[in-house]
Amino acid sequence: MEISRIKLVPVLLFILLNSVWCTTSNSISESFLQCFSSHIHSKSTSKIILTRKSSSYSSVLHSSIQNLRFLNTSTPKPEAIITPFRYSHVQAAVICSKKEGIQIRTRSGGHDYEGLSYVSKSPFIIIDLFKLRSINIDIKNERAWVESGVTLGELYYAIAQKSKAYGFPAGICPTIGVGDILVEVALIVDVNGRVLDRKSMGEELFWAIRGGGGSSFGVILAWKLELVPVPPSVTVYTESKTIQQGATKLISRWQAIADRIPEGNFLRLVIEVANGAGTNGGKTVHVIFNFLFLETVEKLLPWMKENFPELSVEKTKFAEMSWIESVLSMANIQRNKTEVLLQRTQQSKRFFKAKSDYVTKPISEAGLEGLWHIMLQLDTSLLILSPFGGRMSEISDSETPFPHRKGNLYEIQYYVSWDDDKETEKHISWTRKVYGYMAAYVSKSPRAAYLNYRDLDLGMNKDANTSYAQASLWGLSYFKNNFRRLAQVKTLVDPGNFFRNEQSIPVLPSGEK
Repeated sequence: MEISRIKLVPVLLFILLNSVWCTTSNSISESFLQCFSSHIHSKSTSKIILTRKSSSYSSVLHSSIQNLRFLNTSTPKPEAIITPFRYSHVQAAVICSKKEGIQIRTRSGGHDYEGLSYVSKSPFIIIDLFKLRSINIDIKNERAWVESGVTLGELYYAIAQKSKAYGFPAGICPTIGVGDILVEVALIVDVNGRVLDRKSMGEELFWAIRGGGGSSFGVILAWKLELVPVPPSVTVYTESKTIQQGATKLISRWQAIADRIPEGNFLRLVIEVANGAGTNGGKTVHVIFNFLFLETVEKLLPWMKENFPELSVEKTKFAEMSWIESVLSMANIQRNKTEVLLQRTQQSKRFFKAKSDYVTKPISEAGLEGLWHIMLQLDTSLLILSPFGGRMSEISDSETPFPHRKGNLYEIQYYVSWDDDKETEKHISWTRKVYGYMAAYVSKSPRAAYLNYRDLDLGMNKDANTSYAQASLWGLSYFKNNFRRLAQVKTLVDPGNFFRNEQSIPVLPSGEK
C-alpha cells in the first residue's frame, strides 16, 4: 500500500500542475485578446489573430516552418498567431504581450535554423509578418522600400520586373526573409510599442539591428535598401570533380586565392557525398565548383586557365544570362521559371541541422583527407565553402555588428538533412563530430560562427536573467568584440529584456557599461 501511494504522488502532482498550466495559459490568452482588441479598436480580430481554435491556425503555423525538427506534436505551440497587415497591429501585439507577460517570436521567412522565430518554452505568441509584403522600387534613386514580410525571391522578382540593370546582393535561397544588407533606413516597433525610424531610434540602435539580430531589440517593420547596378549579361559556370579526380588539390588551390578572387567574381564550393567508385561502399566525395562572374565568357576564360587549368573550359560548361536568370540558376531553378521566386515555401522540407566555421589559414591536404573520411560516414552530409575577401575585407570589423571580415579566407557551413525523425540523433551527432574534428583547422579565441546559421550547441540563455558572461559563450562566436556594444544597446533600449530568446542579446548588470 505504501509503495502504491509513493507511485501515485507524482501522477497526482503532474495532473495538478498540468491543470494549473492550462488554466494559466487560457487566462493569459483571454486577457491578451481583450487587450489586443481594445488597442486596435475592433471587436472583429479573426483576420488578424489566430487562436488555437481558429481553423487556419495549424496551416499558418506550419506554412513557414522550414525545418521539420520543429514540426511535431512535442514542439511548444504559440498561444496565438498575429498576422498584422498594419503597423498598428504590431504595436498592439507588443504592448499587450508585455502587459500580460507573454513572450514574442517574430517570423518572416521561417529559416531560423534552430526554430527560434516560432518556438519558445515559455507561453508565447508569433507575430508572423507574411502580410507585410509591400515593395516599392525606385530605380531612379537606386533604392527600394521593403517590408519585413518580403522574401528574397519576391524582392528579386520585383527588381527584375522594374529593371534588368539592377540587382540586390543577398542569399541564394529565395524563401529567406529579407535581411539587413546595404540598409540606409529602417522602421522598428520598440518595447514601448512606438514606431521608430532611423532618426528617432538613434544611430546606436540602427547600428545594432543591421546584423546584430533584430529580434533582440524590437520588431522590424521595413527596410530601405540600396540597389546595385548589374551588367546586362553575367556568366555562370558549374563543374564537378571527385577526390579520385584530384578535387583535393583543386580545393587547396582555391584556398590559396579564395580571399583574392577578382572583384565581380564569386566561386563557392559545394562538397557532398555521392555515388562513385572506390573502397567506401561505392561512395565518394564530390566537389562542385559553382561560379558567378559579372562579365562575359571571353573575359573569364584567361583567369580560369591561369588559376584552374584542370577544370574544363568547354563552352558547354559556361552559360551567359541575365542577372535574374543567374539568381534562378544558383538556386537550381530553371531559368525560365521566374515566377517560382514568388513561392514563399520550399517545395520539399526536411529535418536538418547546421553549424559554421571561419577559416583563416589554408587547411592542409592531410586535414582535408581526414574530413573526407568523416563525410563518407553519412550519405547526406554537405559542406558549403563561401569565399571572403574583396569588399568584405575593406569594411571595418565594427562598422556593423557582423565582425568576420579581414583575415578570413572563407566560411564553412556544415549541413546535414534527413527524412525520418527517428534518425535525428544520429545526424546531429555527425555534425558535432565533424565540428569537433575541424577545431584544429579553423578560427580560434573565439572560434567564430555565423549568426544566420544559428547553432544552439554554442550555448543558450537559460532565462531573462542570463548574465553577459553566460551569454558570451555563444555571443563572442557570432559577434566577437561587437558583442559588448550590442549588450550596451540592448540595456539602453530594452532594459527589462522583454525581447528575448535562447540566443538573444543580454542586458548588462545595473551600473555596468
